[in-house]
Amino acid sequence: MKSTPRALAVSILAKVDRKGAFAERELDEALRSGKLEDPRDRRLLTEIVYGTLRMRGRLDWIIDSLYPPGSAALDADIRNTLRTGLYQLFFLDRVPEYAVVSEAVAIAKKTRMAAAALVNAVLRNAVRARREIAYPDPDGDPVGHLSVFHSHPRWLVERLIAVMGVPEATAFCKADNEIPPLTVRVNSLKADRRAVEEELRKLGLASRPTTLSPDGLDIHGNADALWKTACFREGRIQIQDEGSQLISHIAGPIPGDSVLDLCAGTGGKTHHLAQLMRNRGRIVACDISAEKIQALRENAARLGVSIVETRTADAASDALAGERFDRVLVDAPCSGLGTLRRNPEIRWRLTPERLRSLAELQGAILHAAADCVKPAGTLVYVTCSPLPEENEAVVLPFLKRYPEYRLSRPAAPAAAKLLCGDGFLRTLPHRHGTDGFFAACLARKG
Repeated sequence: MKSTPRALAVSILAKVDRKGAFAERELDEALRSGKLEDPRDRRLLTEIVYGTLRMRGRLDWIIDSLYPPGSAALDADIRNTLRTGLYQLFFLDRVPEYAVVSEAVAIAKKTRMAAAALVNAVLRNAVRARREIAYPDPDGDPVGHLSVFHSHPRWLVERLIAVMGVPEATAFCKADNEIPPLTVRVNSLKADRRAVEEELRKLGLASRPTTLSPDGLDIHGNADALWKTACFREGRIQIQDEGSQLISHIAGPIPGDSVLDLCAGTGGKTHHLAQLMRNRGRIVACDISAEKIQALRENAARLGVSIVETRTADAASDALAGERFDRVLVDAPCSGLGTLRRNPEIRWRLTPERLRSLAELQGAILHAAADCVKPAGTLVYVTCSPLPEENEAVVLPFLKRYPEYRLSRPAAPAAAKLLCGDGFLRTLPHRHGTDGFFAACLARKG
């Protein structure tokens, strides 16, 4: 298939559907392959992939309205050819309608010739009937309206409304469909925020200090340009959401501390902890994925972090029994519903059953971490989810089971000012402009 932005988008989205691939990884691979050299084509590919994933629920509603058998009757290639075409017709202003239809038909001919006429008919009908598509009524059927118009699974909308109420659930779903900010953490081991801001300005990348994190900059530009800078290559910055940056401040490590980072992933928070410790002390970073641990080591080298020991281990096991630390961070595996702006495919994969199994795993990891904290030490539990079953419903039973722990107020001003009345920290995309995080700071008695 010819390497055009639209053809590549269909290919990536079909892999997401068929193989459970992650859009970010597939998109990065396509952008690095050199198939698209024009920056405008690269931007268009990114927009179509993420935009189609975000608005998939509404796009499928449109397909179902125009094609009686419905979107479920189509194979992944043709379904995504229609979705990407409809996304351009309904959400992108600068793309000529004839170009959208023409290339969609050309893509269909190369994937399944017999479906080309169907693609042509549905897209042309969409052009004519654009203003006649009827969506569920927001007053008579608020769940249906939110689910279709703002493109979230119905079961999830029902859960969000139960937790937040209709107005805030609506704001949350709207925010999920926005393009997230490009935020970096300035690595104070190598530079300060003002110097990095000036360095980026000279490269044509405007930035401004983040309002919640004292270490962040919001960048006005694209990640492609940022990754190519010496500022990134030499470790003066790390791409990290502002909400994520707050988590290390909640943990509040000081130079000389011993820290255990469970479920460390590729180390975004791990390296921030080292930064706050001024590279003095000891951090043990664990993850079940050897691939992520390797990426963590590589990032540590780039950022100049020298106090991290890595282990490939299951955080829910007793692999660390006998070792105790001043601070333990449990960055629990979760639904990721607070990151739907960045990972829109999550909403189409998550199920209520998966949510329940995650809550069981989260509880197991938190219990395993309990004995890893020294007397008078701190245990921080974190998810990137707004749902109580992954948050309060995990922490409160833990506190009942372990009376030596109590909910504590973090000392760092950046974190303390975001505490809710119940003592937990929450960030939400529609309120704070960050990814959605939950954190509980638990102090162990001395």
